[in-house]
Amino acid sequence: MTTAPLPSQYDPSATEAKWQQWWEENQVFTADPQRPGPPYCIVIPPPNVTGDLHMGHAFNLSLIDVLVRYHRLLGYNTLCLPGTDHASIAVSTLLDRQLQAAGTSRQSLGRSAYLERAWEWKEKFGGKIVNQMRRLGLSADWSRERFSMDAGLSRAVVAAFSRLHAQGLIYRGEYLVNWCPASQSAIADQEIEPQEVNGHLWHLRYPLEDGTGFIQVATTRPETMFGDVAVAVHPGDERYRTLVGQHVILPVVGRPLPIIADEAVDPSFGSGCVKVTPAHDPQDFAMGKRHHLPMINIMNRDGSLNEQAGSFQGQDRLVARKNLVELLDQGGWLVRVEDYRHTVPYSDRGKVPVEPLLSTQWFVRVRPLAEKALVYLEQQSPQLVPERWTKVYRDWLVSLQDWCISRQLWWGHQIPAWYVVSETNGAITDATPWVVATTDQEAIAKAQAQFGSQVELLQDPDVLDTWFSSGLWPFSTLGWPESTPDLERYYPTSMLVTGFDILFFWVVRMSLMAGGLTGQMPFATVYLHGLVRDEHNRKMSKSAGNGVDPLELIAKYGSDALRYTLVREVAGAGQDIRLEYNRATGESNSVAASRNFINKLWNASRFVLMHLEEQSPEGYSQDPAPEDTWILSRCQQVIALTRTNLDHHQLGEAAKILYEFTWGDFCDWYLELVKPRLTGTDTASRQRAQGTLVQVLEVVLKLLHPFLPHVTEEVWSRLHPKCSSLAFQTYPECQSHLRHAGIEREFELIILVITKIRNLRAEAGIKPGARVPVMLQSSSGEDLEVLTGPTGTLHIAHLAKVEQVTVLDRPAAAALRQAIVGVVGNVEVLIPLRGVVDLDLLRSKILKDLHRVTAEADALQRRLEAPSFLNKAPAEVVSTAQTSLATLTQQREIFQERLSRLEA
Repeated sequence: MTTAPLPSQYDPSATEAKWQQWWEENQVFTADPQRPGPPYCIVIPPPNVTGDLHMGHAFNLSLIDVLVRYHRLLGYNTLCLPGTDHASIAVSTLLDRQLQAAGTSRQSLGRSAYLERAWEWKEKFGGKIVNQMRRLGLSADWSRERFSMDAGLSRAVVAAFSRLHAQGLIYRGEYLVNWCPASQSAIADQEIEPQEVNGHLWHLRYPLEDGTGFIQVATTRPETMFGDVAVAVHPGDERYRTLVGQHVILPVVGRPLPIIADEAVDPSFGSGCVKVTPAHDPQDFAMGKRHHLPMINIMNRDGSLNEQAGSFQGQDRLVARKNLVELLDQGGWLVRVEDYRHTVPYSDRGKVPVEPLLSTQWFVRVRPLAEKALVYLEQQSPQLVPERWTKVYRDWLVSLQDWCISRQLWWGHQIPAWYVVSETNGAITDATPWVVATTDQEAIAKAQAQFGSQVELLQDPDVLDTWFSSGLWPFSTLGWPESTPDLERYYPTSMLVTGFDILFFWVVRMSLMAGGLTGQMPFATVYLHGLVRDEHNRKMSKSAGNGVDPLELIAKYGSDALRYTLVREVAGAGQDIRLEYNRATGESNSVAASRNFINKLWNASRFVLMHLEEQSPEGYSQDPAPEDTWILSRCQQVIALTRTNLDHHQLGEAAKILYEFTWGDFCDWYLELVKPRLTGTDTASRQRAQGTLVQVLEVVLKLLHPFLPHVTEEVWSRLHPKCSSLAFQTYPECQSHLRHAGIEREFELIILVITKIRNLRAEAGIKPGARVPVMLQSSSGEDLEVLTGPTGTLHIAHLAKVEQVTVLDRPAAAALRQAIVGVVGNVEVLIPLRGVVDLDLLRSKILKDLHRVTAEADALQRRLEAPSFLNKAPAEVVSTAQTSLATLTQQREIFQERLSRLEA
């Protein structure tokens, strides 16, 4: 079989583009449910169609692709299913800002025109993100690419809503929700970003109705007083026991408010009296329910006050706060204003303070679904990696409250409920009856059956929370609610790979939905990875301004280099990674190191192909040389370690092992060990070396393929031009009969001695090409036998430029003088220097170094002895100085010892 040579330089951009196109055109990653092999399926976390790919996506997709490619090589029937999410609130926020900048709004534009703009946005950015995923080399089945609002997934959302509603798990009710005035929509608790702010605490007088005095309350939101319905005290607070049951008058409004007693009141906070505003505070809402208090909503959807605020109607809540405080001060109701630092909930998308608001919304009744998920968890389904997240996952399932799933937006899945407006004169009110259906026709039929043939219907204008449709992702993408071949073959999916920061947002919701709708957990294992952090250990994000565009690094270093860097940096499952990056130059030393590794692999592969004489040996010799036995034995150990680490989700450790073996054992040592055989006249020896080179290179390419898919595919195609894609090969298995622990120990010693001789030569300034005598002494006869045997002397002579190896029973004083000495384990290595180097010049150099080190050490010693330094310098500065002095002292002793060795 004729092999094809490699170019002298590796071009990542051309190579990666070529293979990405070839893989897709040849449907290399297209899944087939009928294909043999156990199923292995990962559906990728769908990126939001809100912009470009970011480093978090690149990290996540790199980890996914390593696992998918690994299992494909193991013989699994793999499916990596890609897609994007519509990101209802995020896209709506961006579009609304664009419209506001243009002097208009979505209401002015109208729903149809607004949705047209949203779909244009999706086509632009959704396609861009998918192309970016392709540039990473993701081995996804692009024929199965999904979008969370495509026709199939929309049918799944409607089916899920209808089924859960029929089971009594979806209902419509009035509850306190988190309201974002910027997006004018309800948002989930998990979409809130608590922020510490410097605010104020206003202390107000509420006069007693009988005129005998007043009660003092404190609030951070005085404008909500228009919704006050009571004042509460603790039942055990003796200061107010006689006032419970009486009334106070609400300032400005003049409404009488009852004084109630409730255990939730903290008597130590402020005066021990709190205003109760059930429609605008979660704790007050619960208190209002307990005491059957009225609920007065004072807020419009845009954050302005409504008619309940009287003359303040129409004012923005923050403007009304300022004006109301002035009025309270004028009326004598304001006692004092106190500076107060407290936590304010902000909308993660809208970036404005969230307003607790009483609103009629759609909810999922969570407890039955959570209980089912807890039962599965007791059966180890799913398994969370790292395991420490299992407790967090369980705790969230235990504490879940009903989930508000309606959003007052237009972009998203419109709620499949129709109001019978003919019953309420065309208006939608909280009392308007409704029907839930999967189609318009079904809705009409249901409404006619209940209310007669003359009905007028209007579909609910709200859309569902994005996480509702995302919660169906593992099975809706496979064809649910239909019983498709994909669903039968690949569901439940094998693995979910995602960041720990969306464990609650997404993973928990997928478990709830899957348990309720499919009767199974949606994935066998959840691999929770960490975050990508910058050079200052801060989370990388576009909003923080410290993000790095992965496409810039791909353009500079190649996709394989970026992928390998991200995976190699993982210390363990769930750990954050730090990406070193120079923002001034746009360079990354860590990614550059991976590029250098790729170039090392490329050059080694080119070396192998050049020495095959355009023919790949058909078989491998049964009589290998010792160095062949060594590298094949090391190869088996690396295979075993790599498989173990990948099987246990230690992807970073596997990448490091392969790096060290490929660069160290294979490139730096084995290629050098066999060079004389490849250029020698012994044909049999040359062919044995050629066969071993091919055998090891094939293993290296297969082991590295999940991490470096493009460069390994390119080399494989040159090594085996008529063979199928590397993606279809079989992952190496450890062949125990090729393991030789004794040979490995021998070569470890030989390599360490060669390295030591090279270091000693450099210390002494011996010319690179000069051959030198070496003396060895050891208490271990076995070590000396290895080093002075045919293999040891051959390789030491070749790689350390040694002309003769002499064994000393015991180093004599004469041998130690004018020699440079090093130690490797039990072996002492000596290089006589007389006649090899200019001893006078060497003495002069060592003396110069000794004087420099001594001067630095003396200066540092005086500094450390000075009381002014010890008493005033920070502890870490003193500690650093002490460490530096210890290092200088050690260097001084080394130079002194070297000088003594040069004495005549």
